[in-house]
Amino acid sequence: MKKFLTVAVASIAVALTGCAQVGAAATVGGVRISQATVQGSIDSILAERSGIDTSQMQLETGETLNRSQLRFHLFGTLLREVGTELKITVTKAEIDTQRAAILQQVGGADQLPIALVAAGIAPQDLDSYIEALTFSDKISNLISASGVPEEQVGMEIQRLITAKAKEVGVTVNPRYGTWDPETADVVAKDAAGSAVTPSGN
Repeated sequence: MKKFLTVAVASIAVALTGCAQVGAAATVGGVRISQATVQGSIDSILAERSGIDTSQMQLETGETLNRSQLRFHLFGTLLREVGTELKITVTKAEIDTQRAAILQQVGGADQLPIALVAAGIAPQDLDSYIEALTFSDKISNLISASGVPEEQVGMEIQRLITAKAKEVGVTVNPRYGTWDPETADVVAKDAAGSAVTPSGN
């Protein structure tokens, strides 16, 4: 009887753990990326598109859009993990400076929504995008300074990200696709056809 109870409790614990991950789009080590976060990015991008002329833009839709937004959040987390390991930090001041530079590049705040839609970036994710870009730039500079040829820097960043993903462990909710540990990417999966759902569901 005692052994039965022990097994039963263990089974319940596993079931509860599974339930706890139901709302996760992905996990990167101990970092959980919620479906609400990813869906929020998708909803925001779609809402922004409705307010501008997108007829000349090549825009992602459906499952491709879902995967790209999950990929964005995943890679931002992995770049932060790699940066931490390399003792690299990105400050709010650096993000603010880069944001100001982007505003100038696109022609001012009124042109920013158009630029973000074209780039597939949700307005609320701009700072996270800048942070990831800054981490990538700093990691690139560190790699270059170590003597790696310029044409191999991109491959070295990919290697670092892939190694970090394998080290900390990455899981992806099947509704978005499958995690490929060799390429460190979210790839399409036949069973992911139900990935596109209204945010209200």
